[in-house]
Amino acid sequence: MIYFIGAGPGDPDLVTIKAQKILQQADAVLYTGSLVPREVLGWCKEDALIVDSQGMKYPEIFDFLKTHKEKVVARVHTGDPSLYSTIAKQIAFLQEEKIAYEVIPGITAAFGVAASLGIEYTVPGVSQTIILTRVEGRTPNPEPLENILACKHSSLIFYLSILLLKKLKSKALEMGYDPKTPCWVVEKATWEEEAIYKGTLTDIEEKVFHIRGVALILLGDFLHQEESEPSRLYVKPLRKEQKA
Repeated sequence: MIYFIGAGPGDPDLVTIKAQKILQQADAVLYTGSLVPREVLGWCKEDALIVDSQGMKYPEIFDFLKTHKEKVVARVHTGDPSLYSTIAKQIAFLQEEKIAYEVIPGITAAFGVAASLGIEYTVPGVSQTIILTRVEGRTPNPEPLENILACKHSSLIFYLSILLLKKLKSKALEMGYDPKTPCWVVEKATWEEEAIYKGTLTDIEEKVFHIRGVALILLGDFLHQEESEPSRLYVKPLRKEQKA
């Protein structure tokens, strides 16, 4: 059985109990070394075969999964396997080969970031929509950046885009965003080395120019964390005489 495991955003304690149990049983582990902290593998048994998939191409990954299909295999991805993990192609291969698999969800970096910052993405009257996306680089994005930025009343979270921050900033300003719009960057959220940088479209680039690794970009007025109208769930309804 092949288990696709979401390793969470970085903190080993954020691995789910189900994922932890599989790691403890796994005979073979294939993990993304550039993104998954080695500490996450601390749950593995001593004699488990542990291989870093960094630098591997699809044929090598497929060969590993097929070679060890009779064992308990943990294919470990960062965050949640449903986001930017390429499991679709791996699952297509397993289905073609009739190899059993299961996907175990994990905590994606966007939620790790929100916890680190102590923020809410859905602020009444400000944003009720979350967009998880990336700025187009070498990997094409079928959704133009203009379309994404047109959703100004959404909470925008950009994965895999720290090296394209200048492009994001330029396009946002070109589309009429206020230069003072909050733009925050969190590097290695929930890792021991986590670093938080708070700025605006005007100055965030100069604060994070040194980052070359794992980081998320958050953009939008939701970062003010101020309701523009109260939530109807927690506000007492007005009495008839007050309405009048």
